[in-house]
Amino acid sequence: MDDKRFEKTYEQGVVNRVEIWVDRQTGVNYLWINQGNPGGLTPLLGRDGKPVITAISPADRD
Repeated sequence: MDDKRFEKTYEQGVVNRVEIWVDRQTGVNYLWINQGNPGGLTPLLGRDGKPVITAISPADRD
């Protein structure tokens, strides 16, 4: 397995950029937004206010 903890699963934009990253150990999705130089990262939340979780196979967690 590759040793990267986070995997980018979505990207949009060039200067104003939106990306979704998945933590390969926990499955938690994070939203990254940047506009030029400043940017921010936050857990991606569903309608219920809970973090969006992607199912991760046991082989991907090691």
